[in-house]
Amino acid sequence: MSDLLGVPLPVLWGQVLIGLINGSFYAVLSLGLALIFGLLNIINFTHGAFYMLGAFVSWWLLRILGIGYWPALILAPLAVGLFGIVLERLLLKPLYKLDHLYGLLLTFGLALILEGALRQGYGVSGLPYAIPPSLQGAWNLGFMFLPVYRGWVVLASAVVCLVVWLLIEKTRAGAVMRAATENPTLVKAFGINVPLLVTATYGLGAALAAFAGVLAAPIYSVNPLMGSNLIIVVFAVVVIGGMGSILGAVLTGFALGVIEGLTKVVYPEASATVVFVIMALVLLVKPAGLFGRTR
Repeated sequence: MSDLLGVPLPVLWGQVLIGLINGSFYAVLSLGLALIFGLLNIINFTHGAFYMLGAFVSWWLLRILGIGYWPALILAPLAVGLFGIVLERLLLKPLYKLDHLYGLLLTFGLALILEGALRQGYGVSGLPYAIPPSLQGAWNLGFMFLPVYRGWVVLASAVVCLVVWLLIEKTRAGAVMRAATENPTLVKAFGINVPLLVTATYGLGAALAAFAGVLAAPIYSVNPLMGSNLIIVVFAVVVIGGMGSILGAVLTGFALGVIEGLTKVVYPEASATVVFVIMALVLLVKPAGLFGRTR
């Protein structure tokens, strides 16, 4: 059996695949988080709860209404995006003129309330969500077997990240959004409804988190703790990429997922902390993050 530095290649490729899958979730979640921070300047702790809600809504759609995976990929992000819009209008908007700490504390409290409510109703053992029949099985790549569903998760996440990046960087709506980030007062002077833009951005960020939740449901099962287990790593990804940087969030998400996977091969004990070690090193060298700008 061929190997690299004493590590069998099938094991190495297997960890790279696991890293890419984890990196896909990091990238989509970090993208939404970076969007919200870039425009609202809020550290949104509710983001992990939106991810968890996306998985739960897809599970409810299947169990209560018989609506399967493919419609849930659209309906669950829409439902959670609308929920995020309501939260932004009712609870976050009054805090914009206050210190950022108030927004952080509010979103942290909301995340605890949502997680606690679902934990009370469904426990923490996890609810199974079957892989759709069209995505079952595995492809033989010659050097390893790639489960179809895991390949789909990586592809879908990469496409969504590319579409959102093109929306932000290459369209007029994205240009307005970026301008509102830099100077909302000037953008208002051109007759653009900045509060509506802020609300739409928050809803988009929530929908992206929910989309990742639907993708994750068949892999990790549906669990009230799935958001809180991931959100700290996602924050580290956003900090390393540069707070508010769309490109930084996406590239860093995928890269750190792979690094985390390879660390499990070389030194498994460090796999849970390698992201935070990298974050500390990056902050020492470049405090604004790899793709961030000093404000």
